[in-house]
Amino acid sequence: LSLSLSQNETLHQFEERPTEFLFPELTDLPSHVLWLDVVNIPDSTRRLTAFGCQNGFVGISHVDQDSKVVLQSWNIQQDGPISTVLLFRLPTDSSEGYSTGGCRTSIDSDAGAGGDTLEDYNLLVTSTIELSVVYRDVLKNGLNDQAILPESDQYDSVLCALVTDVDFDGVKEVLLGTYGQELLCYKSCTGGAPDPEAMESGLAPRLQGEFRLLWRRSFQSPLLSMAYVDLTCDGLCELAVESLKGLHILQHSLTQTASLILQRLRSRASALEKCLAQSPAGVELAEPDPEMQAAEDPDGLARTDREEVAESNG
Repeated sequence: LSLSLSQNETLHQFEERPTEFLFPELTDLPSHVLWLDVVNIPDSTRRLTAFGCQNGFVGISHVDQDSKVVLQSWNIQQDGPISTVLLFRLPTDSSEGYSTGGCRTSIDSDAGAGGDTLEDYNLLVTSTIELSVVYRDVLKNGLNDQAILPESDQYDSVLCALVTDVDFDGVKEVLLGTYGQELLCYKSCTGGAPDPEAMESGLAPRLQGEFRLLWRRSFQSPLLSMAYVDLTCDGLCELAVESLKGLHILQHSLTQTASLILQRLRSRASALEKCLAQSPAGVELAEPDPEMQAAEDPDGLARTDREEVAESNG
């Protein structure tokens, strides 16, 4: 009988309870689970649970957390052990990752998107002997819509994976760490800024919804784990890569990041000017914030400070 721990708030202690009382989707497992990922669906009482087993079995369940009922479940059998399963979301065609067109600029996030996009969850599955794949929109398609990550089986077993936005375009990339000492970065062709090479070659429409290898980096030993965290407390996350022989910290270029921020600010300002130009003539614009004016004009702020000092001395 499988058991799980639950908290007894009255006695202030943890106690064992049968797994089916809390996680009905994890009963009758066919093999040892190597990786488990659970995502709570926002603004609902439902969750998605995905797991990968040692015998290659992959399962995903849609569960109502109040009634503890499995609403939907899907599974597939692969040939080798499953090293990672990760649930994540990507912008849809109607919700681009970063857009400066029209009168608004938006960055997609797990909690910020609205409407049906909250249901658009994808499942990354990495295997020790097979190609890594992404199952798209699992709540709608189950495990039937599969996108292959090209060349993901060319560098020995995939030992770790991470899904995060490393290029600041609002669309998450897929990072794979392999026993063959390679770090692979894949880009989704859905949402975000269009790929210039794909646009020039005319392949952009055919690549819609697919993944392409964006870049790869070699290390001196197998890669075991990854995390994208702000280690230096400068507002920018670093990519921490643990290998068999040590810890590697990959940092963003501050110069390139500052240039990107300025570019985004100019785009926002241009979009705002277009909106103001299109607004009715009778609309009154708000008075500028003195603090914002001071931030934009340091010399003006300095002059104001000198004038106040002169008045107080007088």
